[in-house]
Amino acid sequence: MAALTHSYVHGTSMTPLIGETIGAAFDRSVDRFPDGDALIVRHQGIRWSWRALKERVDALAAGLLALGLEPGQRIGILAPNCAEWVLTQFATAKAGLILVNINPAYRVPELEHALNTVGCSALVMTPRFKTSDYDAMLDALAPELPAAAPGALAAARLPGLRWVIRLDAPSGSSPPPLAGTVRFRDIPGRADAAAQARLAGLARVLQFDDPINIQFTSGTTGTPKAATLTHHNILNNAYFSARAMRLSETDRLCIPVPMYHCFGMVLGTLLCVTHGATMVFPAEWFDAGAVLQAVEAERCTALHGVPTMFIGELDHPDFAAFDATSLRTGIMAGAPCPAALMRRVIEDMHVAQITIAYGMTETGPVSFQTSVDDPIERRVATVGHVLPHVEVKIVDADRRVVPVGTPGELLTRGYSVMAKYWNDPERTAEAIDEARWIASGDLATLDADGYCRIVGRTKEMVIRGGENIYPREIEDFLYGHPKIDQVAVFGVPDPRFGEAVCAWIMIHPGETVTEDEIRAFCEGRLAHFKIPRYIRFVDAFPMTVTGKVQKFVMRERMIEELGLSEEG
Repeated sequence: MAALTHSYVHGTSMTPLIGETIGAAFDRSVDRFPDGDALIVRHQGIRWSWRALKERVDALAAGLLALGLEPGQRIGILAPNCAEWVLTQFATAKAGLILVNINPAYRVPELEHALNTVGCSALVMTPRFKTSDYDAMLDALAPELPAAAPGALAAARLPGLRWVIRLDAPSGSSPPPLAGTVRFRDIPGRADAAAQARLAGLARVLQFDDPINIQFTSGTTGTPKAATLTHHNILNNAYFSARAMRLSETDRLCIPVPMYHCFGMVLGTLLCVTHGATMVFPAEWFDAGAVLQAVEAERCTALHGVPTMFIGELDHPDFAAFDATSLRTGIMAGAPCPAALMRRVIEDMHVAQITIAYGMTETGPVSFQTSVDDPIERRVATVGHVLPHVEVKIVDADRRVVPVGTPGELLTRGYSVMAKYWNDPERTAEAIDEARWIASGDLATLDADGYCRIVGRTKEMVIRGGENIYPREIEDFLYGHPKIDQVAVFGVPDPRFGEAVCAWIMIHPGETVTEDEIRAFCEGRLAHFKIPRYIRFVDAFPMTVTGKVQKFVMRERMIEELGLSEEG
């Protein structure tokens, strides 16, 4: 490829896009590897072949149709990682039902917003998980449920919801009968001959451009938006991400990331389906010890995670006692991946071919990914090349493409871009322009070879006295300090310069360090205006449940602590 001069790349490939539905791709893998291990869920004692998984998926899909649910209707799922989540994912795809992922951390107002925004006709839910009592939440939203016949719910606060489908309790026991609901385990039994015939007919009717999944964005500003993804979006994204990892039917992928997020259901289960690899779930929720046990016991060859998950595994007190030598590859994504952490994963966890992926929910999710052949320097400093059949450009504030090496906002176009925000044409138009480019909100650079480096968020860029400061650059530098375990850099108001640089730092266990030591480490190696004015040593960062650092929370705390004003 000729050296780039301007920041535009297009992922060319001799491999065409897949023009089929998720159900068709699923069946093709079953035909190719019927007796291979498809799904292992250790906390439920489940171990199914592809043939056994298909039998259960088809029975559930036909059962959902027998309830009277129609293709195009929305069905929510509120549950931690479990076999039922996987069954629901592929059964809904085959039945043409649009699966709506609901964050298990949601409280009553958020659950109400999610169900009503997309008009869910049915909800698959676990009774409770950790400190969340979902039965009680639903009782608050739909007190009419106990008096309703199953499938005939008419709740004032949830006007579209008709069916409530309850999973077994986390202990694995059958939930007690609850008026107005139906048990998940009983749905396949409703699949009569007519429903089975209808399911077979839908395979010839459903189209790959049909919406099939709705995922809510984080909503750190305003209410969460309902990103609507098609078969074409996520099936192809999973397929080409798997190719970057050189995945095959011989691989066994450990999936500790949550299924309600793209990382779990696209880069996890769907990625395995595209190549016949084995899906391995170590626990309902992330547990570093359970991950290490699963990797050793199942001889996993691939492992996914956000950076904080890999840190948790590496810092586990019994890490050295586990055999992780079977590992080869995986994806680290969801948050910036420090170079020092990448080197630890490669060297200490034996994941020599770990890849870095970058993207967002609205792009299905991956736009850039390193490959197993990329030199270590590229894999620790960049997010790789653009995926096949995806276009990316880096632009300035006027939407003009910038020269190579110049920071700007990253925009994506191609098959992976979502169809829309559900029932929200105004915010859809704000996100996707007339040429179908979607803005990421991320600041990035492209080099002459097409490698991308994420340098920060447009809203996180610090402007000090007219100087643009990219927090990611300072973070990467500080990770070179031998005592620093994790660091987050952000801006706070300053009356003289507009903004000042602040760093929150977590140090390695047993170490001590002072603010003066950190500043001395920076002197002569960072421009003076990039050296943090404020430094705080902390034990933890405020995080989202998917492992993303919440810098806006840190900023608010520092403003309060320092008695600063947003006006400067």
